[in-house]
Amino acid sequence: MAINQSTQQPAKRNPWAWIPTLYFAEGIPYVVVMTVALIMFKRFGISNTDIALYTSWLYLPWVIKPLWSPIVDLLRTKRWWIIVMQLIIGASLGAIALSIPLPSFFKISLIFFWLLAFSSATHDIAADGFYMLGLDEHQQAYFVGIRSTFYRIAMITGQGLLIILAGFFETSTGLSPIEINVSANPATATEIRLPEVPIQSAITDGKTYFSVFPEKAMISTENIPVEKLDSIKRIVNQYNQENHFIPTRTDNKVISEKKAEKSWWSNSVSDPLKEFLKKHFEVKKQPTAKNSLVGNVSVVAVKLHGTTEANKEMVLNLKFKNGDNSISLIEGERLTFNSLNHDKPAYLIFQCDPKSRRATTASFKGTSGNIHLAWSITFVILAVLFVVFALYHKFILPHPKTDLDSGVDAGNLFKDFFNTFGSFFKRKDIGVIIAFLMLYRVGEAQLIKMASPFMLDPRNIGGLGLTTSNVGLLYGTFGILALTIGGILGGIAASTKGFRYWLWWMVMAINLPHLAYVYLSFAQPENQLIIGLCVVVEQFSYGFGFTAYMLYMIYISEGKNKTAHFAIATGFMALGMMLPGMLSGWLQEIIGYQNFFVWVMLCMIPGMIPVFFINVKPEFGIKKKED
Repeated sequence: MAINQSTQQPAKRNPWAWIPTLYFAEGIPYVVVMTVALIMFKRFGISNTDIALYTSWLYLPWVIKPLWSPIVDLLRTKRWWIIVMQLIIGASLGAIALSIPLPSFFKISLIFFWLLAFSSATHDIAADGFYMLGLDEHQQAYFVGIRSTFYRIAMITGQGLLIILAGFFETSTGLSPIEINVSANPATATEIRLPEVPIQSAITDGKTYFSVFPEKAMISTENIPVEKLDSIKRIVNQYNQENHFIPTRTDNKVISEKKAEKSWWSNSVSDPLKEFLKKHFEVKKQPTAKNSLVGNVSVVAVKLHGTTEANKEMVLNLKFKNGDNSISLIEGERLTFNSLNHDKPAYLIFQCDPKSRRATTASFKGTSGNIHLAWSITFVILAVLFVVFALYHKFILPHPKTDLDSGVDAGNLFKDFFNTFGSFFKRKDIGVIIAFLMLYRVGEAQLIKMASPFMLDPRNIGGLGLTTSNVGLLYGTFGILALTIGGILGGIAASTKGFRYWLWWMVMAINLPHLAYVYLSFAQPENQLIIGLCVVVEQFSYGFGFTAYMLYMIYISEGKNKTAHFAIATGFMALGMMLPGMLSGWLQEIIGYQNFFVWVMLCMIPGMIPVFFINVKPEFGIKKKED
């Protein structure tokens, strides 16, 4: 009797009890690796070059995922793989949280991001396989939209709500906000000087806070020569760099010292190409006539009272709050206070519009936070969430009869796998297929890496100067919603007139809206409604245009080995995002955001070339009457 009871099949689970949570858990680690890591490293001050290069390498597990999928089939059950991978994902997230406060956090956290990426890719294999084993054919068709919806919800949660949460922690873990009031008046004296900062009292009552000198900044509306403004900006910028309030730019001396350590690639390819790009495409300021007059300025000092722990930093972000926007902040939007500079003041520069001749005022708000602590808390929450997922799925996932250890001999399994793998590359149109898969999104692959840094970077270096929460709301929430709607409408459109009819419309849709970022980089609008509209338009069009990519992968996968060939196509899809993304940060830092987004527009040309050679049945994609 005991044996009979142990082999008795458990009661069937309602698919609604596990499909939403399973695919939500599948989407979260992917978006953490692809987007959240990028934004987090940007907030830590990592360069765009390093961010794009190293986060693009994290695509690799999805590129080579088809290579180890047989192992998931051969060893243990899909159910076992799901639960174990969720525990490893949780452990990886926890390890990232613990590594963030460490001095070498970038290298250490990347190691655990790699573990997270491989675990996530393996979880994808097991979850998709379990979906087919745990449901009958009718249920698979019914819940395909449900699983996609909860995967998208995970994307919104990761790129939107999670980033907003991190932004909240960034501000709530800091000191009391400060407010800087600036007045412009024709009666104000034109003398400009660095404000005097009182010596910090030895007694601070154990409190840490920011103070502003002078308490109210005054600007004369009388214009000053451009040489005088340049001199003031140079002095303040150099001071802030030398005292580590803002990132220090690499100079020629540092480069020459490291020249001997460079590889053949750097000396023969990378550096010459960089010099060529800088010579011909680097953003250069327009020369201003020597006698030109510009708006007057006022210099304000911000001082941190109290001390900061070693390896800890407090970041002060200053934004326009209200008043007349003819007064602007041109230096000091993001200042970092740490143990190296806590006893020194940082300087900001406010400027009045040269056309302004009347008395006016504006106020700016400064919020601070412990950036490392904020992101550590965020990843701890994620780690706990995945432990809960693993425990929940341990008890709630069904036990399909077909989800068993494979009895197939390992040698035969891998032999069949490599035969299947080889059949994909024996197609007569394999060149066109690979070219399309690799080039269709070559522009988007670069844009997606630089979109968030562009929004976060200060305006004085070409960015939009948004906060972390603003990026989470505009790009990670409204953008993902627009992406989802675009994808849905793309699918509906393809089912009415077919893939071939809509192909070129979708090609244009995925490329032309990149003009929105060209506009944003040149205009640098402050109105968040305009920024959000540009993001929504680009993401909606991307969702609509990406439909062609998905349909083409389905089309080329049809046949005897449909599942395996589709998996290979997804590998090329990931590779097509990985390779262009790796160089995007390096390129952007050389030529600037404006030229970079123009370059992204030009990348539509190689993406369009393979489309001319695609041959698809006219009826493919059209919904049949019996369907």
